[in-house]
Amino acid sequence: MFSSVSFVFSTLFVVTLAQSTSKLPTSSILSAPGLPSWHSHDYTCSGPPDVYVVRPSKGKGLGVFTLHDLEIGDIVMREAPILKIDPPDYVRGTGYPMAEVTKFVRREFETLSAAAQAEVMSLTYHATAMEEATMDKLGLIFRTNAYNTDEQIGLFPRIARINHSCRPNTSYYWSKKLNKRVVYASRKIKRGEEFSVSYIGLLSTHSERQKRLDRYGFKCTCEACAAAHAEKQVSDKRRVKIHKGFTAFEPQLTLDVPTSKSDRRKARKDAHESSQLARLVEKEGLADYYAKAYRIAAISHARIEDWQPATVFANKGYMLKHMEDPESPWTAELFSLTSSFIQSWESELKNGSAKKVSS
Repeated sequence: MFSSVSFVFSTLFVVTLAQSTSKLPTSSILSAPGLPSWHSHDYTCSGPPDVYVVRPSKGKGLGVFTLHDLEIGDIVMREAPILKIDPPDYVRGTGYPMAEVTKFVRREFETLSAAAQAEVMSLTYHATAMEEATMDKLGLIFRTNAYNTDEQIGLFPRIARINHSCRPNTSYYWSKKLNKRVVYASRKIKRGEEFSVSYIGLLSTHSERQKRLDRYGFKCTCEACAAAHAEKQVSDKRRVKIHKGFTAFEPQLTLDVPTSKSDRRKARKDAHESSQLARLVEKEGLADYYAKAYRIAAISHARIEDWQPATVFANKGYMLKHMEDPESPWTAELFSLTSSFIQSWESELKNGSAKKVSS
């Protein structure tokens, strides 16, 4: 039996590698001599071959739609920042001083070609009447659409076209090695569906999320926000519980095996609650948080030496992180945890078989 465990999980690793290398379409960023192609009459925009199209989205201006079915992990787009800045010092309570940010952005903007400048200036933005009257439009565009890229802040015009959802179907990450932000499908997506990402943290209630989205100038009407009142209440309770669970687990997340009876009792309770936490995240469909929940559950079960669920959860987290970024520290950690837990599980099964034979 222990050899079958080894076979199953070594197979999972192979499958993961195959999925991560065979499903990544090559990015194709087309340079146009004139305005971006979404200014054309049919609003289409070419990205990676036959992957997406930009067209009007009801109530949202423009949106990005898939041209064919996508599997989990399929790349939607990879995009280098059209410009990026080293931000000024962050001011607690007010954020980055916009006058300085705008000055830095304007300096980088002036180095761009006319076509690239037009692409930047075509992006939508949100501002108050006073801001419209007193602030540089370029700064407002940057404030609305920019993303953090490690220590810098970058603007990605194509990715900026993807609208928000509180239950998004894509995730993204910054690849320092590629100097690109990568957007990929976090669940299966059907042809014609609109891509969505999250602009904000999602572990809060519907009303709190809507307040945070005010800075972008819209009210979210995604499936989670448009649900019936009773369903939204259930969703709110899940998200708040998930947030509390993450907050409670993080400070105590170690592989130290408890020694006292009371500590062992608490560790068993934690392992049970970690499984419930993972199920809650899955039930709420928050793919951005799956790997985090699986890591918590894996370590919590390892602390009570319950190796089967520890291994399964660690491997699930590894598969997601490898799909996202094979070279990230999170991927390396989850690979190491999975390998270690497999060995412990095999040893447990081997010792159990030996005891049966000797008896």
